Amino acid sequence: MSYQYDYLIVGAGLFGAVFAQQKTEQGKKCLVVEKRPHIGGNIYTHLQDGIQVHQYGPHIFHTANREVWNYLNRFAEFNHFRYEPIANYHGQLYNLPFNMNTFHQLWGVNTPAEAAVILDRQRMEITGEPKNLEEQAIRLVGRDVYEKLVKGYTEKQWGRPCRELPAFIIRRLPVRMSYDNNYFNHPYQGIPVGGYTRMIGNLLTNVPVRLGVDYLQCRDELNPLAEKIVYTGPIDAFYGYCYGPLEYRSLRFETEVLDIGNYQGVAGMNYTDSETPYTRIVEHKWFEFGSGNSEKTIITREYSIQWQQGVPPYYPVNDKKNQELYDRYRVLADREANILFGGRLAEYRYYDMDQVVLSALQNSCSE
Repeated sequence: MSYQYDYLIVGAGLFGAVFAQQKTEQGKKCLVVEKRPHIGGNIYTHLQDGIQVHQYGPHIFHTANREVWNYLNRFAEFNHFRYEPIANYHGQLYNLPFNMNTFHQLWGVNTPAEAAVILDRQRMEITGEPKNLEEQAIRLVGRDVYEKLVKGYTEKQWGRPCRELPAFIIRRLPVRMSYDNNYFNHPYQGIPVGGYTRMIGNLLTNVPVRLGVDYLQCRDELNPLAEKIVYTGPIDAFYGYCYGPLEYRSLRFETEVLDIGNYQGVAGMNYTDSETPYTRIVEHKWFEFGSGNSEKTIITREYSIQWQQGVPPYYPVNDKKNQELYDRYRVLADREANILFGGRLAEYRYYDMDQVVLSALQNSCSE
């Protein structure tokens, strides 16, 4: 059978774009189809009032993988942005991640030794194996940090009390005994100058892209076009939810343009109390140097909501029940001879962006 394309790639997000670029560079013919009216997936950015707006939540690229970093720098120039969010607990402000600035703000301590005494004492509250997320968090960071900076935020994120969440959701919480507010430890960090959409566009140079195409609605027409399929959407949707839907958390965004130059003075402010309905406010101008001079600012309030069909899924709920359900779908996927399932939704796992890129690079070599 003669095919028009070697690969039909479903999704113009990071995985799909990297895979398409690599295969095109190898001399293969690729077609990308995308359900949304734009490329970029959840890292899509657009320019508004001189400000790059992260439409689906902020994305800061960070990695320790030099191969991934060098690869993406072929398609974008990265600025030197460092994410240094602030936590707002009933109007009290604390630095994140948890570091000596945080401990000074909480307890008035000045030295790592003073902070360690308090942390160690509070951690001892939990003896034995932690039975839930609350106990796990206290074991890691103590009662004070948990109550003010973890509990409310986490319960809003997951939509249930911390005592009802499994301990493994928080395997670790970063604690730094230094005055370092850089959220990520990785040596390579930044945001593409001109936004992520420009970078994705550069990756997709010479790759035909069809926007506004729902593959799952049109697969009978699309599948005959290519020898192989690369699918980056939800794996349960691919199989028509035949075993039932996997669970996700989703997000709702409220974005405002304000006629002031500076709303909160920081890119991200997390609201860690239970009473504030949103989890954070993002002020987009602080992601790019120079846009801070704009006379306007754009903010987004971010709400964590329960996922339902028809709502974009964001975070997989990787508890035991859902993992077992995913494993059943994975058995079906492994039987497919000409379909590759790749990316966060198709593999039902939380990926950082560098992990998505690395996975796409590796799969493009092994295919």
